[in-house]
Amino acid sequence: MKIQKLLVGALFATLLFTTSCKKSETVESSNSMDSTAMAQPEMVTDSANATMSGDTKMVGGAEMYPTKNIIENAVNSKDHTTLVAAVKAAGLVETLSGPGPFTVFAPTNEAFAMLPDGAVDGLLKPENKKALTGVLTYHVVAGKVSAEDLMKMIKDGNGKATLSTVAGGKLTASEKDGKVYLTDEKGGEAMVTIADVNQSNGVIHVVDHILMPK
Repeated sequence: MKIQKLLVGALFATLLFTTSCKKSETVESSNSMDSTAMAQPEMVTDSANATMSGDTKMVGGAEMYPTKNIIENAVNSKDHTTLVAAVKAAGLVETLSGPGPFTVFAPTNEAFAMLPDGAVDGLLKPENKKALTGVLTYHVVAGKVSAEDLMKMIKDGNGKATLSTVAGGKLTASEKDGKVYLTDEKGGEAMVTIADVNQSNGVIHVVDHILMPK
């Protein structure tokens, strides 16, 4: 697929070169992990991938409790073991356990598995910590942005909404058949498969592909 080729190329570019931070003037602009939260009404999620009991949802075979923070919940998802390992390698555990709030677009193990053999292991090496951090923080937006917020921004933006990531890059959100899609700066696309997994310090939206910065 064209998207996967773009993604693969972007990954190797990230491994070879230091990811540069770029300022962007978009909704919820931020260059640090501390920012003001946005309002967050809830939206219906993919019932095939998540179940609800009040505000508690199932992700990766585990209950995600809104009283726990992003890290406390993520470590229990069997679908996000690679992401958790990457967060630990990048030294972002303390940050993502902090008050936030943060919006995290969380790639699954399957998303990481789509990358070339050895690519993930390469990013997890200590010498590639800066590049890894750039990739991970490209999946984080300061503030709490629900799927309903995204849909409203997309509607207000005539079909597109631009988000500023903590890494300094941009993500473009759009809607197709009631689903939210994110397009990275290389043209790669990821779909939100489970939306609005609320955390004590933000919200997680599960995505099916890795998003890569320019």
